[in-house]
Amino acid sequence: MTDPLSTTFIIVGLTQDGKKFRPSDWAERLCGVMSAFGAEKKMKYSPYVGPGDYNGDKAVFVDGRLQEVEPMAYRFLLNFANDNNLQIISGVCPIEP
Repeated sequence: MTDPLSTTFIIVGLTQDGKKFRPSDWAERLCGVMSAFGAEKKMKYSPYVGPGDYNGDKAVFVDGRLQEVEPMAYRFLLNFANDNNLQIISGVCPIEP
């Protein structure tokens, strides 16, 4: 079993050369892919993936526990960041439930 802290990361809405990633709601859209309908019949973000801000930029926070629960989803998020040349901050605190 892998340490969740070592696999937790943030996708920052900046490319490797510092340009802002578009569209402006990219983080919410990406997290929407990982959401599901809850008991109250409303869309609910995954407990392992959530949108937010990192130093004033849009970001997606990915809890490393996702790698154990749903490895394909975890790889999808990493591939999204890499394919779009986005900055990744590794080893940050997991998302609190």
